Amino acid sequence: MKIIEYPNESELEKVLQRPEADFSKLEKTVRQIINQVVKQGDKALINLTKKFDSVKLNNLRISDSEIDNSERMLDTELKNANKIAALNIAKFHEAQIPEKIEVETMNGIKCWQQAIPIEKVGLYIPGGSAPLFSTVLMLAIPAKLAGCKQVVLCTPPNKKGEINPAILYAAKISGVTEIYTCGGAQAIAAMAYGTETIPKVDKIFGPGNQFVTIAKQLVSSQGIAIDMPAGPSEVLILADDSAIPEFIAADLLSQAEHGIDSQVILVTTSKSIANQTLICIETQLKALPRKETATKSLKSGSIILVKNETEMLEISNRYAPEHLIISTKNYTELVEKITQAGSVFLGNYTPESLGDYASGTNHTLPTNGFARSYSGLNMDAYFKKITFQEATQTGLQIIGPFIETMANAEQLQAHKNAVTIRLKTIRNEN
Repeated sequence: MKIIEYPNESELEKVLQRPEADFSKLEKTVRQIINQVVKQGDKALINLTKKFDSVKLNNLRISDSEIDNSERMLDTELKNANKIAALNIAKFHEAQIPEKIEVETMNGIKCWQQAIPIEKVGLYIPGGSAPLFSTVLMLAIPAKLAGCKQVVLCTPPNKKGEINPAILYAAKISGVTEIYTCGGAQAIAAMAYGTETIPKVDKIFGPGNQFVTIAKQLVSSQGIAIDMPAGPSEVLILADDSAIPEFIAADLLSQAEHGIDSQVILVTTSKSIANQTLICIETQLKALPRKETATKSLKSGSIILVKNETEMLEISNRYAPEHLIISTKNYTELVEKITQAGSVFLGNYTPESLGDYASGTNHTLPTNGFARSYSGLNMDAYFKKITFQEATQTGLQIIGPFIETMANAEQLQAHKNAVTIRLKTIRNEN
């Protein structure tokens, strides 16, 4: 990481610029994969798994016995950790379930809105170098709470053609209804369009590599709903001289180890904190199993030294980070001025890892600046909201003339007639 001291506007713009991924070359490949799955179904999935994962599959669907056996393959400590995380996630998300809204807008006119669960949802869980069983909890528990009838999970196999038991166990305790051994763009295509074995779903959730990201973008352009745009994971930390350099270094590294394209930025008013953090990063980095990945990520990371808290806040809201950590003595005051962020972590003792695993908030968050317009995953994503209205004769008599006037002004005679005919009937009956 490099320290940029008191950057001017052009320097700051360069530092905060996210890398632009050129998907043009991969897009052609992903389109071919999607078309192959649409045309050949299960056969394509089996062939593509052999091609990309070097695994020959006999069955796509994971049996109930395999899922049950996963529990015996995990130690008690990990199972208990999953259960605690699941309880906290359920508790926080249950409080988000939308309630029915009912309003009488005027005498005789009643309107209401009701949240209806999406019937079939598909969850994509990466299973490569880091099998993200925590993402199973984050995606499946809200689906279960919402009342989604079918929760389909796709995840790639390991070199033995098996699914990591931690993923299977998390799925078991989270309400997943069926699990399939299938990864990459082909899994997204299977859930988007259906095959002989994998059902077509109404909405697709979950992170993934570039192939998965492109596949989600392509199917969403064809009318298949997805959770949100995806990009590399990122963290921005705001720190003053009350922050603890060892903690900051650990948080930056926890993000950097995700992938070589992860974004890590520290914004601080303290030159001492900046220098000490660099020293702590070097020390902690040596002990990381994913040292190589984190090191590559850190090359594009930055420490920005600023004059005051106002500049810190301006940079944070401008960047709109996926994860924002505020390590300042007056974080309760600063947080009131945060308007752009996916999820915020307050104080020296709230590492971003809490949200990743077990505090209860969801770790599926908008990246690449989409925090300006997207929320982190929440219960709303699992519902569609339908509006209803009902008018009595009295209500139509009151509101009808206004509608006739508006429809007439828009030169939509049939719209006006739909009201006029009813008003005449009411007058004749009375």
